[in-house]
Amino acid sequence: MSHLTLSDRIKLEHELKAGRSFQEIADLLGKARSTILREVKKHRVESLKPGYHRIPNRCIDRRQCQRHHVCPKERCYRQCSTCSLCNEFCMKFREESCPKLQMAPYVCNGCKDENRCTLRKQFYVHDAAEKSYRKMLVSSRSGANITEAERLFLSERIDQGIQKGQSVHHILASDADQIMVGEKTVYRYINAGLLRTKRGDMPRSCMMKPRSRKPLEHKVDKKCRIGRTYADFVAFCKENPDLGIVEMDSVIGRPGGKTLLTLQFNNCGMMWLFLRERNTSQSVIDEFNRMEQMFGFKMFCGLFPVILTDNGSEFSNPAALEFSPFNGRQRTRIFYCDPYSAYQKGHVENNHLNLRRILEKRTSFDDLLQSDMSRIMSHMNSFARKSLNNVPSVTLFETIYGKEILKKIGVSLISPKDIILTSDLISKK
Repeated sequence: MSHLTLSDRIKLEHELKAGRSFQEIADLLGKARSTILREVKKHRVESLKPGYHRIPNRCIDRRQCQRHHVCPKERCYRQCSTCSLCNEFCMKFREESCPKLQMAPYVCNGCKDENRCTLRKQFYVHDAAEKSYRKMLVSSRSGANITEAERLFLSERIDQGIQKGQSVHHILASDADQIMVGEKTVYRYINAGLLRTKRGDMPRSCMMKPRSRKPLEHKVDKKCRIGRTYADFVAFCKENPDLGIVEMDSVIGRPGGKTLLTLQFNNCGMMWLFLRERNTSQSVIDEFNRMEQMFGFKMFCGLFPVILTDNGSEFSNPAALEFSPFNGRQRTRIFYCDPYSAYQKGHVENNHLNLRRILEKRTSFDDLLQSDMSRIMSHMNSFARKSLNNVPSVTLFETIYGKEILKKIGVSLISPKDIILTSDLISKK
């Protein structure tokens, strides 16, 4: 644990005053040097108090200044270099800063010139640092991680159900593919007054004590993972070595806006991009159903025999993804990576680096169309890769699956000299 306790901060202040280096203090406290450096720089306290029996003059010209009577006092005839008020009224005042504050330890604790210095000082004080740290903890845990559009949608859906006498649990269970928050979160929003529904609208909630909150290991329900873990995936691939593997993930634009569904074909390195209005489970299901209608059931099964994804809540309904709503037959197999193990689907994660060269982080996707995704797919999958012996992914995909599929998703081979992998590809559309 890198966080410092009050006892650690007291020791830190004492050791700084003793002139210890950051590395020595870090070894003493059992922390990283970078932790100590950030702690000191973040919680410095400024002081304008001069040294003992020193005039608080911080002007860079104070030693040779010959000016008189700068301050508004009528009977002051002292030189400004010996006056404590000139810094406030002199038009030619230029403050001198101590060069020692630009290097470790970045504070005046333990400085030999502290009692003689008249410049602006900075100190590390343990009680002020602890107070600032506690305030930061409170502020970081306050508020709701939800956009205004998401709040309005959730408020309307919850209120509609409550007015009909439905419980929050029933509302979430019946609309799990549209509402992407948990039951505890909904109750927390209600108690905070963020939703139209009030606590008094739910009589039972007024009588029940809050339950202890258990930490969640991942977003996907544990029941969904039965028979679909990464260990199950490895065993299945050993039994079926000839089946193609597709890695699936989501790329978020701005929160609450359009989201990308990414599908990476490991056998040829090709990535597909599909634009979704919202990052919900239902949007992924709808995309799968749309692809089955586009390609046909047999071709869909050939394209996506095995899919490996992470534990995002948008993939929390594997049964709806695995089985066709048109004929009820199984069309694919869904497996999940271990929690916090994105490296297990490294192909799609690595290709996201190329995608982010075009669609930079914090970029909104709201103005984009699926035709823009087709353009991006064409350029991304046409450049030469060393891992594929400099053969474009489009060419390999066409060899394996045929040219007709590429036409349906609007992807074509781009000339090497015309490939663009920057944001200009979208801005120049």
